Amino acid sequence: MSTGTFTPRPGAAPLGRMIRAQAALETRMLLRNGEQLLLTVVIPTLLLVLFSAVDIVDTGEGKAVDFLTPGVLALAVMSTAFTGQAIATGFERRYGVLKRLGASPLPRWALMTAKTCSVLVTEVLQIVLLTVIAFALGWSPHGNPFAVVLLLVLGTAAFSGLGLLMAGTLRAEATLAAANLVFLLLLVGGGVIVPLEKFPGAVRAALELLPISALSGGLRDVLQEGAGMPWADLGVLAAWAALGLGAAARFFRWE
Repeated sequence: MSTGTFTPRPGAAPLGRMIRAQAALETRMLLRNGEQLLLTVVIPTLLLVLFSAVDIVDTGEGKAVDFLTPGVLALAVMSTAFTGQAIATGFERRYGVLKRLGASPLPRWALMTAKTCSVLVTEVLQIVLLTVIAFALGWSPHGNPFAVVLLLVLGTAAFSGLGLLMAGTLRAEATLAAANLVFLLLLVGGGVIVPLEKFPGAVRAALELLPISALSGGLRDVLQEGAGMPWADLGVLAAWAALGLGAAARFFRWE
């Protein structure tokens, strides 16, 4: 046995391995959190099944599930990328978890990248589950899959930036209250369940500029109407993504 076989080699692991390990940890923590699962999985699923089976809201011509599924997919993205991430990150900041992780070999930008990867993994699981349920309810999607993916990615970026901005600037308790309040308000006024056509003209024009309205409307145009690339909705989401991520990068406080 040669000398030095068991000589320690101190140093950080490769950056890619650190990001993957942190992303896997973030995903496991999220999936083990009952409150987060209620928000990200149970509520969207119940809304899809209930409003598809019971004629509560007038969704216009065609099957209710064809109108509801794009909106519920948008709601699932918002619940994970915005509400869930804002609450979890806000309390991690309060308890000093972010401060300690920020002092580790993992760069702060890489920590945020790992959180984003965790959000994307969770969203994939949500979308698969909701898609299976929607097909069981008789959903008939149309349109360009690439447009759907682009809408979901930009929607994730927009909501993630806004969630991190809230978590990094407000107290944890304020983040908890504000994130849940925004979730409820956008559920009602974001075209998820109630068509925007039900609102007065001036109110509708303002609501259409919200990221949830752009995401649900764009998904509905593609999946229900078979439209091409929804450039207007993509533009709204891109603007919110740039605004949210830019503000979060500038104003996020780690303590």
